[in-house]
Amino acid sequence: MHPLYAEALHLFETTRSWRRDFHQHPELGLQEVRTAGIVAAELRALGLEVITGMAETGVTALLAGDHPGPTILLRFDMDALPIEEETGAPYASLNPGRMHACGHDGHVATGLSVARLLQAHRHEMHGAVQLVFQPGEEGLNGADRMIQDGVLEHFHPEHALALHLWNDRPVGWLGISSGPVMAGSAIFTVTLDGRGGHAASPHQTVDPLAAAAQVVTALQSIVARNLPPLEAGVVSVCRLRAGDAFNVIPSTAELAGTLRWFTPRVKEILCSRFEQIVRQTAAAMGCEAAIEITPLTPPVVNDPALTRRVQATARQVWPEAEIETAYQTMGSEDMAFFNDRLPGCFFFVGSADPARGLAFAHHHPRFDFDEAALPCAAALLSAAALDLLAEA
Repeated sequence: MHPLYAEALHLFETTRSWRRDFHQHPELGLQEVRTAGIVAAELRALGLEVITGMAETGVTALLAGDHPGPTILLRFDMDALPIEEETGAPYASLNPGRMHACGHDGHVATGLSVARLLQAHRHEMHGAVQLVFQPGEEGLNGADRMIQDGVLEHFHPEHALALHLWNDRPVGWLGISSGPVMAGSAIFTVTLDGRGGHAASPHQTVDPLAAAAQVVTALQSIVARNLPPLEAGVVSVCRLRAGDAFNVIPSTAELAGTLRWFTPRVKEILCSRFEQIVRQTAAAMGCEAAIEITPLTPPVVNDPALTRRVQATARQVWPEAEIETAYQTMGSEDMAFFNDRLPGCFFFVGSADPARGLAFAHHHPRFDFDEAALPCAAALLSAAALDLLAEA
């Protein structure tokens, strides 16, 4: 057994205690006051230089090794989701309407464990580790906000590493891939303006619902007929709102959803065809269309050389693990903002156990994960940092 994995297992009770405490007290993005307070206190107790209040509730700290060298950034997201928990777990959320349904509680606990593990090995470190506990990952671009607040200017990191506990795969699986691993994303809203009236006299109206139905159907042709078959993209309409009565044709209808892509070329195709289809379909149905497309995150793109080093470390730390080296997901992640500025590697640690009912998807009200993934995650991230700082 790798020494760091053994040390992470020895720390497991503490790691699990942190995770369950954070799970019971979830806080939404940019409101992670309690979580950030615990993180800062734990890091200060290790004697680290700690900076708080970045992007409202973000925390960063420097763990300096005993020898000079570069600095590596390790990032952990802290925010929960506006979901009513339905797990029935003894550590279920105590905050109504809020839940850690994406594993960020485990990420924070992993980050604190990594701090302890690396503190015990700082004599081996030729350089330093910048720990970043980030708020507002879930659609609030907390990473970009921290960057704007100067998180990269305090300790000048040269590389970035992060992980995600991943319930799409079981414990014992790792996804460590180079190139694009998570999609760029945007949200869209479309408002279709027609002319309302009595449902019994549709000929006197311009029905925006009929137009909306045509638009939703037509948008599905973008991926099917405009993208090259070997390139990936997503156009999902996730909300349609119109009308309040069974016998009134409304004047307006609203669509909302998301676009996803891995490459600038696909993004351009999605956005341009989206605009054409919406406007021309609406016009054919006699409606006016207002379109708003708001970018959220770029794709998460892993540096090939850094990824190869993390893969090599993973084989040493966890030789029995299944390591998938060509894994991609259309999910998005604002770790992309760090990877855009630094050579980075963002990887996935399998966390599901279907036999125990711990396999619900991320953002599901019954989401929970196998806590056996926590020492695996902490050991791998710690070992990757140490390997990169081994007489760099």
